[in-house]
Amino acid sequence: MWKEIDNKLKAEFTFKDFNEAFGFMTRVALLAEKQGHHPTWENTWNKVNITLTTHDAGNKITLKDYQLAEAISEIVKS
Repeated sequence: MWKEIDNKLKAEFTFKDFNEAFGFMTRVALLAEKQGHHPTWENTWNKVNITLTTHDAGNKITLKDYQLAEAISEIVKS
């Protein structure tokens, strides 16, 4: 699901429709706020593209990114 590309973690998620995609984004937003680590993302109808990198570490992948990616993956599984 997650791929390391250009020192970033990236994933694309596809849902049934916009409502499911937006609901997923809402759950991720709450999780990201709780972790204090926020994704770069894009939503087009039923697709959500997420890019994770740690800006204050020089836009490199850090433990924060792996932890958030794992938590986002758990949301998708549930």
